[in-house]
Amino acid sequence: QVQLVESGGGLVQPGGSLRLSCVTSAYILNNYAIGWFRQAPGKEREGVSCISIHGDIRYYDDAVKGRFTISRDNAKNTVYLEMNDLKPGDTALYYCATAPQDYHRAPRANCRPYDYRGLGTQVTVSS
Repeated sequence: QVQLVESGGGLVQPGGSLRLSCVTSAYILNNYAIGWFRQAPGKEREGVSCISIHGDIRYYDDAVKGRFTISRDNAKNTVYLEMNDLKPGDTALYYCATAPQDYHRAPRANCRPYDYRGLGTQVTVSS
């Protein structure tokens, strides 16, 4: 059974930082681009960031560019999302998911969930 398991969410004050982790299998990391997505109550899903299989093509939504960094450690079967200078608007359920296998051809358009996803971890930014 394919699994992606997120951790690292929590309550943080504006301006604070969190690092989210997505642990999955070697099969997933060797065959899929991986993305982080978020959804807040009453809002549409947003593609926050995606990273290609080899880690050389990274996409960031304009809302997080310069504040968030995506990375992958294949030796640990983990994809990370480092989040700095958090804002109340970043409050959402964050989940990782596989992206389409042609993600690298059009990163902005193809940073979307495809095939497999985790249950998510809640991030709340509030004073």
